[in-house]
Amino acid sequence: VQLQASGGGLVQAGGSLRLSCAASETVFSLNAMYWYRQAPGKQRELVAGIFVDGRTNYAESVKGRFTISRDNARNTVYLQMNSLKPEDTAVYYCAAYIYWGQGTLVTVSS
Repeated sequence: VQLQASGGGLVQAGGSLRLSCAASETVFSLNAMYWYRQAPGKQRELVAGIFVDGRTNYAESVKGRFTISRDNARNTVYLQMNSLKPEDTAVYYCAAYIYWGQGTLVTVSS
């Protein structure tokens, strides 16, 4: 398994969650890492990305609320999600190169 995501769950609006994605060393060290999400009935969308050099980018809808980071010692990328809204409810996927994690469900109740 190249990517293993975890950390989803049920949280009330305004709450926080942290997602984790553990990667194989080769995948992690050579590639940018991304978080995508797919809400019911919607297309998958890019949430955030982090390059090998640490540069980041975010979807406008999550800027200022979500933070992506990478731990090079653990080959793991994180997505810290704060001030969660019901519209953040989705299955979240980590991705790198041609690989996708299995998805982790985030449900935000109003």
